[in-house]
Amino acid sequence: MTERENKQSNTAAQASQSPRQRAISAYEDARGRASDTFSEAPLIALAGGIAAGALIAALLPRTEAETKLVRPTARRVKDSARAALDAARDTGKQRLGELGLSREKGEETIRNLLDGLTDAGKASANAAVDAVRNQG
Repeated sequence: MTERENKQSNTAAQASQSPRQRAISAYEDARGRASDTFSEAPLIALAGGIAAGALIAALLPRTEAETKLVRPTARRVKDSARAALDAARDTGKQRLGELGLSREKGEETIRNLLDGLTDAGKASANAAVDAVRNQG
């Protein structure tokens, strides 16, 4: 019997079952598939468990004790992240300054590029018109 015929047979058998029997059968099928998945890919199962735990933890309200314990650590992490961002921004600006790159220089470069593209487009169009005139 092919897998398709087997599914059709199972569907027909389930139609004749009571809703309770169908629910039990669906539960057993899902449990079997989950068990197969866990045995074939335990890291995926672990990642799924961690994600489910994180979701549950995020949905539960934080207790006052957790707030008191977490607040100092959260503040330190936030301050560290802000300091890292400031240091990266300042170092980047300094390095660009050393290279002679500034906002004004960038705007000038873009303006020159656009002017060059415009000139190249005009020259190409004129060359095309001249080529057509010379042939005709």
